[in-house]
Amino acid sequence: MTPNWVPFNISWTDHVPVDISFVFEREKPAGKHGFLKVKGDRFVFEDGTEGRFWGTCFNSGANFPPKAYSEMVARRLAKFGLNMMRTHQMDAEWATPNIFQYNRAKPKDNTRTFDPESIDALDYLIYCLKQEGVYIYLDLLTYRQFRPGDEVDAVDQLGQAAKPYLYFDRRLIELQKEFNRDLWTHTNPYTKLAYKDDPAIALTELVNESDPFVNLPVLEPYRSRLEQQYRQWADQSKLLVEADTVDFAHPTPQVARFLVQVMKDYYREMIAHLRSIGVKIPVNGTNWSINLGISEAQTAADFSDSHVYWNFPLWESSGTSTKPMVGSFENGFAYLSLMRHADRPFFVSEWDHAWPDEWRAESPVAYAAVAALQGWSGMTIHTYRYSTWEPEDRLGGGGSTINSITYRNHFDAYNDPAKFGLFPAAALILRRGDVKPANKLVTVEIPSGGEWSLKTITDLPALKGMPELHRVGLVFPGESRPVQADQVLSPDQQLLKEETGQIISDTGEMGRSWSKRWGWIDTPRTKAVFGFLAEAGKIALKGLELEVTTDFATIVFNSLTDDPLDQADTILLTAVGRADNSDAQYDAEHTKQFSFGRPPILIEPIEAKIRLKTGRSNLKVLVISEHAELVTKLPVQYQDGVLSFEIGPQPSWNPSTMYYLIKI
Repeated sequence: MTPNWVPFNISWTDHVPVDISFVFEREKPAGKHGFLKVKGDRFVFEDGTEGRFWGTCFNSGANFPPKAYSEMVARRLAKFGLNMMRTHQMDAEWATPNIFQYNRAKPKDNTRTFDPESIDALDYLIYCLKQEGVYIYLDLLTYRQFRPGDEVDAVDQLGQAAKPYLYFDRRLIELQKEFNRDLWTHTNPYTKLAYKDDPAIALTELVNESDPFVNLPVLEPYRSRLEQQYRQWADQSKLLVEADTVDFAHPTPQVARFLVQVMKDYYREMIAHLRSIGVKIPVNGTNWSINLGISEAQTAADFSDSHVYWNFPLWESSGTSTKPMVGSFENGFAYLSLMRHADRPFFVSEWDHAWPDEWRAESPVAYAAVAALQGWSGMTIHTYRYSTWEPEDRLGGGGSTINSITYRNHFDAYNDPAKFGLFPAAALILRRGDVKPANKLVTVEIPSGGEWSLKTITDLPALKGMPELHRVGLVFPGESRPVQADQVLSPDQQLLKEETGQIISDTGEMGRSWSKRWGWIDTPRTKAVFGFLAEAGKIALKGLELEVTTDFATIVFNSLTDDPLDQADTILLTAVGRADNSDAQYDAEHTKQFSFGRPPILIEPIEAKIRLKTGRSNLKVLVISEHAELVTKLPVQYQDGVLSFEIGPQPSWNPSTMYYLIKI
């Protein structure tokens, strides 16, 4: 950490440095366009408005806040440009409160009823978010820990969510249907609507990160029940069973086909049940890109969804890669595309470059731009917070564990300048459609055969680099609706090679050089550069030239009007790179963290010379503090239609910043 790093604390309250809620004022309240529907590979509301979402997850106890907190946090999300909140881990046993228990000490031997205090807190949170134009992605089964009173077999040995037995055990399915019915038919006293009748609740998923390939079906008596189902399926399909005892932990291609069918049957049954109780919105099955079998099973759902993480969090006992994604040919976008079907909408309900990855400021605008290029319907970062306790004024933290892994607070993004600080810029890119969808659709045709169910991303070279070039999606045999593709590839047909060093989208609006480790976005209303910009030298976009001195940075220009940047009278300039707690300590390679550090949060001021083409000769450049104060005006020069100025550390009597307003 260099000496010129300066404090920049983004308040956990709704007193935030930048408020762009006015840009989306016409989108309030959530649900004003009617229920969300599926139309081809997009979401549209009943009035024809396309649904595009930029949001976050609330984890565990954060879903049940005090009422004053709900009012504040709804305003805060809207100010940062968010319009989606995913209610993740509401059913987690380790969360306090959770949907079954608000009071940890109160005895309860089952998970069959909701705690009145918990559901009231959730109701009010949904009401407040709705008023601010923030939609809800309602999770159903995520971490539910079944108890003796639930009357399920081997309850003491069942893991969270009873994975993967939830897919086929009749008692577990009955309990899921009971939970879903009670939740969706519950009337929110603040909105006066049952959840099933509230269009602000826009999306839902059946089960989080679950399948029988990673979550192996080996626990008795469930394993034997599954084998009985397998033998019946094989007999009906006129197939031979390979062995006296079926080894589900090492599935053959034939067993893999059966497991895919089990998942499909479950999704169809559960979605039919939701429809029978009046749920209207799109429903997803599960959400991770493990193999093609899991992806194919999602053909039984209304849309597909996936999760991706880059540079998983550090802890003392284990190191991790610190490679910046901007410098990697292979990245998370291809992994996500393993779950993207060409004929239906796609959503990313978890993504993150978790703190303290020092290059995480590369992620928000890159993900938003690729999502817009691909026509993905939305993204929610994992996560906003795990609680509503008044936080320490620092990033992340230590001591919190899930499954004995110290990482929980590494995912709390709500006050991270390097990620959440870029959310206004990212929201404008995706929600406003500043980056256009790709011109060309490429489909990857998946062959038939059980061996393909076990294939992973490494078996699909066709996806490498493709998400930053053309729209891309998978087509499965006999399942997907007809898709009119511009080009059809086989899984091993790799068009893009690492040795080319760079890629430019077919729209010409975005590109990235992994060899030079920087990327760019160049559209009429948003222009951005990210990565190792000092090495890039002088950078020229249409109407914008930059010469950046700081080695790593993300710099974004967003018009805050309907006008393009060269005509806008108000522009948000965001410039941020590395950020960390004071006194955080790492090993020499920055692969292990030894101390979480303390407040205040520090940022590295970004230094750059800027030349912006504009027809407005009277623009000023204002330095905005962490408290939204105008602290100074930068010297500017206007000549021949170009506004020239420099950003960087401010004098000691003025706070340095990551936000600048360019306005008349």
